[in-house]
Amino acid sequence: MQSNQPLAERMRPKNLEEYIGQEHLVGKNGALRRSIDSGALPSLILWGPPGVGKTTLANLLAQKLNRTFFTLSAVHSGVKDVRETIEKAKSHAFMGTPSPILFIDEIHRFSKSQQDSLLMAVEKGIVTLIGATTENPSFEVISPLLSRSQVYILKPLEEQHLKTILDRALEKDFLLKQANVELKETEALMRISGGDARRLLNALEIVISTLKSEIQDSSIPIVITNNVVLSIIQKNIAIYDKDGEQHYDVISAFIKSVRGSDPNAAVYYLARMIESGEDIEFIARRLIILAAEDIGLANPNALLLANNCFQAIHAIGMPEARIILSETTLYLACSPKSNAAYLAIDEALGYVRETGNLPVPMQLRNAPTNLMKKIGYGKDYKYSHDGPGHFVEQEFMPKEIVGKVFYNPAENQRENEMRAYLKKCWNKKYNY
Repeated sequence: MQSNQPLAERMRPKNLEEYIGQEHLVGKNGALRRSIDSGALPSLILWGPPGVGKTTLANLLAQKLNRTFFTLSAVHSGVKDVRETIEKAKSHAFMGTPSPILFIDEIHRFSKSQQDSLLMAVEKGIVTLIGATTENPSFEVISPLLSRSQVYILKPLEEQHLKTILDRALEKDFLLKQANVELKETEALMRISGGDARRLLNALEIVISTLKSEIQDSSIPIVITNNVVLSIIQKNIAIYDKDGEQHYDVISAFIKSVRGSDPNAAVYYLARMIESGEDIEFIARRLIILAAEDIGLANPNALLLANNCFQAIHAIGMPEARIILSETTLYLACSPKSNAAYLAIDEALGYVRETGNLPVPMQLRNAPTNLMKKIGYGKDYKYSHDGPGHFVEQEFMPKEIVGKVFYNPAENQRENEMRAYLKKCWNKKYNY
């Protein structure tokens, strides 16, 4: 084993018995364990935060089931790579043998065309697909592929899991055993890990390597305390923090800072994400959602700018994309806020689920045939542009919910103007 191999890689489990965490999936009565024991593994998507064992689990499944294993990274692979791998899988298929496993890391980064290129192979059983993603597959994986796969959710590792990983590394890793390490406190390492085993082991390795270079005497023990960990890790934050915290802590702080109209905090957290190597399109997608959810009709231009930001950074790329992201972030942070559109659609959806498909009023129905006209489709509909101010009062709601209000304008200049208009139009019907 190479001594320059990272600790996280050296400690990767060699079999399912060494795999730590995800008992709800691979434990004695786990959902995935039943598939493993039966030998009938379906195509599946492993969805969970970084460092919880998605890649490791895929490898161990292939090993346990004695399947040929192909792997692709969505970051570096294109349609051509997918097709070449599928051809290789075909050559490994023999009568009565299980299909090879095709593992795709970060499958959410695959474009629609790339995902489409997988469909036939999955449908015909040429490969058993295992995709790993940190993003919600409902939004990031195309429906035809998702419908042919079972989604398994991996949970952040708990403290007991992380403690086991630390103990195992210190007891079994051939390099750490030579370092004479005394682990006196673990709280800082636990907090830094955020439930991510890779970050935990990377942080441990950085601390031990730093202390070892400072002491330079193998007879003196390397004592690890919370203060020591924090003082060293702060100097090496970029090394271990690339794929974990920004997804869950920093992105949360970023969104809440923009929502809270603090441009200084917002651009600070933006810088944190950029410096950590976050996917710039991920940031831009979050800004589009925020523009609709938290600014909405208070400033409709926010959504236009956010969408243009996404298009622009896709065309420009880094490092110039940082300027476009900064401009958009600052604009959204400084915009008036309203979540009225967000609340309106959620309330309306809840009402639809509760009341079902209520009949559309007859005057609003289209009448493309004579029969429909005879039975009253479209009868008495009033063309709005024929009225003064391009408005004619008439009933648009199903009779069962006449007068129901879903949209309540928020208190801001733009929506105050909208409220005044709605009040003028619907003074007798809606309480605006």
